[in-house]
Amino acid sequence: MATDITETVNEPELAAKTRRQVLVPLSGLLLGMFVALLASTVVSSSLPKIIGDLGGTQSGYTWVVTATLLATTVSTPIWGKLADLTNRKLLIQLSLVIFVVGSGLAGLSQSTEMLIFFRVLQGLGAGGLTALVQVVMADIIPPRERGRYMGLLGAVMAVATVGGPLLGGVITDSAGWRWNFYISVPFAVVAIILLQKTLHLPTVRRKVTIDYLGAVLIAGGVSLLLIWITLAGNNFEWGSVTSIAMVAGAVVLLAAAVVVELKVKEPIIPMTLFKNRTFYLAVIASISVGVAMFGTSVFLSQYMQLARGKTPTESGLLTIPMIGGVLVSSVIIGQVISRTGKWKRYMVAGSILLTIGLALMGTIRYDTSFVLVGVYMFVMGAGVGMVMQNLVLIVQNAVDARQIGTASASVAFFRSLGGTIGVSVMGAVLGSRITTLVTQGLANIGIDPSQLGSSGSIPELSTLPAPIRTVVESAYGEGIGDVFLLAVPLALISIVAIAFLPNLKLGNKTSVEQLAEQESVAEMLIAASGAEVAGDTTSEALLDEYDTAPTSASPQTAGGASAAGAAAAAPDSRRAARAAEATGGSQERS
Repeated sequence: MATDITETVNEPELAAKTRRQVLVPLSGLLLGMFVALLASTVVSSSLPKIIGDLGGTQSGYTWVVTATLLATTVSTPIWGKLADLTNRKLLIQLSLVIFVVGSGLAGLSQSTEMLIFFRVLQGLGAGGLTALVQVVMADIIPPRERGRYMGLLGAVMAVATVGGPLLGGVITDSAGWRWNFYISVPFAVVAIILLQKTLHLPTVRRKVTIDYLGAVLIAGGVSLLLIWITLAGNNFEWGSVTSIAMVAGAVVLLAAAVVVELKVKEPIIPMTLFKNRTFYLAVIASISVGVAMFGTSVFLSQYMQLARGKTPTESGLLTIPMIGGVLVSSVIIGQVISRTGKWKRYMVAGSILLTIGLALMGTIRYDTSFVLVGVYMFVMGAGVGMVMQNLVLIVQNAVDARQIGTASASVAFFRSLGGTIGVSVMGAVLGSRITTLVTQGLANIGIDPSQLGSSGSIPELSTLPAPIRTVVESAYGEGIGDVFLLAVPLALISIVAIAFLPNLKLGNKTSVEQLAEQESVAEMLIAASGAEVAGDTTSEALLDEYDTAPTSASPQTAGGASAAGAAAAAPDSRRAARAAEATGGSQERS
């Protein structure tokens, strides 16, 4: 009886200790993500002014955003693969340093081209943070509890996203827009120190084999595709020889990348992951989420400033409803998922809200009530908050622990790819649409369009005469509303993809614990095989012990079946299968 009482008394202390062990290193991870998001969002409300001061065009505006997203997209799977091969703690600190250096140099830019180049450097660091934060969370938090902490991550993202534009607007209106790029430096330094002192992970020693050719082919193919999307329709026609050549080149590069990924030992994006139903459906759903998340943050600032005549500070304040939707839904749904273990119903509901929100945003114009715009943004934000982080959670729960880094980064890769392509397409369509609408509007009031200056430039509304200003505001209001409608079909596809996701139960072990179990089982099987070859009767006892081991010790394979189940399906060749499995596992972990 005394023993039972002691155990009961110690349970709260043990739980509190476990929470502390998670929250202390998690604070460094969340601060690192906060740094990345703050440095990205702090300039979002100021970009129209920044591009105007640097003499940029609508295409330049789009590429300032796209360059960062492109670098993030291309580098994310590389960071994820490195996370499976080497020291994750060192990698996340390195990504923070790269990000801060890029931010500082971006503040020194003297032209749009310089700004785009240094934003690429920012994107490389952001790719590391995007991939690694959630990978390390998987190392220290089991899937069943991860929903709660994913909610915290969503809250941090919401605070950084709403605080960034507000802070950026204040800085731009007072000290100047260049200081927006320096604001993240002190936060990054604190994050590096916190991670160094509080994050302790076991070192997995594996021979590092990096797929350089695959990385180059993926980067080249995706980059060429995005450059084509950005330039087509402006610099050359969609059906021109140049356009056809760029598309063909992108297809060839990406096809070659697939071939390479199928053959190399350590592919950047293992094609075997696509045999996992959860993985490929989550990838499909993540694309539309990326379009909604990145596209809205970019073009809402233009809407507020160029269609409604607001300052950067006011623009940031007016986007609070969307961030509020993300904050409320991610925190509440994260808590509910951890408490109940149920996730699918909430993700389906979130995808429906996202679709409704995008459709509603497609109705906005330059004179739409701000109350209505706020409601539309909140609905869309709630959908994003319910879906975005949980897509990574369910993928981490469904793949082999040895591929947590690669799988998590791959989902983030396709989300960023969707966002990057979405911003490029939406930007190209918006530029063409606005040119048409402004030209028509000026012709209707009998004004020569050349009075606005060079075609495609970002206008300064305060310098325009009242009639011309009304035409420009109306054009931006209608054009930005139209580009939101482009994302609706993708959102509908995401509803279908999420609805067909396997409703797998969330596990109760971290990836570190799963890897430790795999090592233990592999050693047991190797010992049993050796004993059997030597004629030792203890081999049967070892094999029987393996049979009674928990199924969690044998993680799901790419197809969704466990290694234990595969062995049980062929009882006559069980020992041979075990020996082969043990040998393969040992080699992969060597």
